[in-house]
Amino acid sequence: MMDFQKITLETAGQIATVTFRAPKKLNAWDGQMLEEVKTALDAIGKQDDVRLAVFTGEGRAFSVGADLNWFTPEPLTHRFRIQARYAHDVFDALEELEKPVLAAINGVCVGGGLEFAISCDFRVAVEEARLGFPEVNAGIIPGSGGCSRLARLVGVGVAKELILTGELISAAEAKQVGLIHAVVPAGQMPAKIKEYGEKIGRRAPLAVGMAKQMINTALSVDAATGRALERLGQSILLQTEDVQEGFRAFREKRPPKFSGK
Repeated sequence: MMDFQKITLETAGQIATVTFRAPKKLNAWDGQMLEEVKTALDAIGKQDDVRLAVFTGEGRAFSVGADLNWFTPEPLTHRFRIQARYAHDVFDALEELEKPVLAAINGVCVGGGLEFAISCDFRVAVEEARLGFPEVNAGIIPGSGGCSRLARLVGVGVAKELILTGELISAAEAKQVGLIHAVVPAGQMPAKIKEYGEKIGRRAPLAVGMAKQMINTALSVDAATGRALERLGQSILLQTEDVQEGFRAFREKRPPKFSGK
């Protein structure tokens, strides 16, 4: 087991769960927590049996974003850009992990905490959760992917309303605008995570990873390039053992048994 201080990493079956462990600070992240998250992501990426990575928080918050003791200006400029770049690298790593990542939002999820969540592939929130980007109330913006990722996720209009007003919304409202995928009572979160794990665990892992990469890449290239990349990705998958198993299972009318090879 890895020696983490600000997170835990636990694997049960096909699901790896990372828990932020700074409940007294509402799971605000600093350089050490981000470094531990990156180490956990690297470890999860190497675990072939893991099909779903889950992030959640200890206590009553998912995360409120950057710990101001770490992130406060001094004057900022150069040091800020170094810290922001590191946060961006970790959030980018969430997108680049060739396994689905689910944010299990167990409570307050604001600012950089919500930027972390929208870097994940899926977001499920408890009914009591509150979400939003209050940065403008402190004279700043969501500067770790909030503006760019949010606009792509929910559209420019909704992104502007959330960011420019700085207001928090309920989990139900977040689902209505497409910010999260599902809302569950707090006691049903484990069952919902298990449901995602079982659904994804039955699919061909190499195909799931490739599809995630294609979808993410399509957002930053023109349509023709996106289709060319899809053809290349498909040609790679057609050489795998999982494709042969998938075709055999279809012909034999049975569930496939994918090996990830």
